[in-house]
Amino acid sequence: MAPIKVGLMGYGFSTKCFHLPFILPNTDLEVYAFLQRAEAPSDKAGVESGKHCTVDYPKAKHYRTADEFFADPDVELVIVCTSSNNHAEFAEKAMRSGKHVVVEKPFTTTSAEADQLIATSKETGKLLTVFQNRRYDSDFRTLQQILTSNCLGQITEFQNHYDMDNPDWARKWTSTDPVAGEGMLYGLGTHSIDQTLLLFGKPSSVTAFTRALRQKGVASDDSFTVVLQYGGEQSDLVCTVKTTIVSTLPMERQLKFMVRGREGSFIKHGEDPQIDHLFSGIKADDPRYGVEPEKYHGQLFTKSRFDDDQSEAGGIWMGKYPSARGSYVDYYKDVVAAIRGDKEVVVKPEESRMGIRVIELARESAEKGVTVAWSE
Repeated sequence: MAPIKVGLMGYGFSTKCFHLPFILPNTDLEVYAFLQRAEAPSDKAGVESGKHCTVDYPKAKHYRTADEFFADPDVELVIVCTSSNNHAEFAEKAMRSGKHVVVEKPFTTTSAEADQLIATSKETGKLLTVFQNRRYDSDFRTLQQILTSNCLGQITEFQNHYDMDNPDWARKWTSTDPVAGEGMLYGLGTHSIDQTLLLFGKPSSVTAFTRALRQKGVASDDSFTVVLQYGGEQSDLVCTVKTTIVSTLPMERQLKFMVRGREGSFIKHGEDPQIDHLFSGIKADDPRYGVEPEKYHGQLFTKSRFDDDQSEAGGIWMGKYPSARGSYVDYYKDVVAAIRGDKEVVVKPEESRMGIRVIELARESAEKGVTVAWSE
């Protein structure tokens, strides 16, 4: 089959770091067009790589306006990598122009916008999905394996941490007035909340605390704690999703996941290595890519698993649990399969909509200082 022609909106860090490296190895996808508002340089010889799409991808089409970009009938799949406050507008226009859509996270800035896009997808019959690439992280895939094996029994507590020490990109949030889609809940929180909801589903209530640690008085959060409580058969479950920008630990010591169950526990430190691998020159199709170093492997404690090669104390098996390989390339393999009708879309827009709703309820909880019951 002919490759699917891809049009990318934007040529910033997200496009160059989180999308192109995982689109290019896929022979079922063709980088066909870019929307980049900057004029193409007349003399490309002295232009640094990464500055303009026409320098790095001379065979691809270059559009400077959204109307021209959407009018191209040959663009089949649009990747929306623009500012979060216009994700909804561009995704809507793309589907109504007859194109499938991948939206960079956050999906939208409100759940109402997400509902509109989901309705448009159903109306037009075009695929709509969100770039929840952290589902394809090494550590999260490992956690899914462990939970699927049921060696921890009924889960009573889950902690999902995504901490960074004073990242440069958070310093740009300086407005004293709220900005749609800005802040750490919409940033890293979009990933960790999505992971938690994928594992445990819709909560019964949300309690949240937000802070701006980099500068007092600014409106956008840079650190947060969100507590999700559940009902029914999961009434004993409490999930904590947390990010802080004050965390001076080395990466291999940063807590990532902590899970407690009636039959065991799992604790994981460190961070998925995929972006570090890219920065170090390891390509996404290299067999070393996405493989965590052993020092990042998590520790498993379980009453229901025993192995002669591991230690056993008091009826509890203890040992390192090898990490699965992470692969953002698989995200785009799944997108291709969904477009061609070979499988259902993996990242369903309804799931990402639920994540946006959690963020809305978390902001309400933090503002009022109360626990907020789930509502649609």
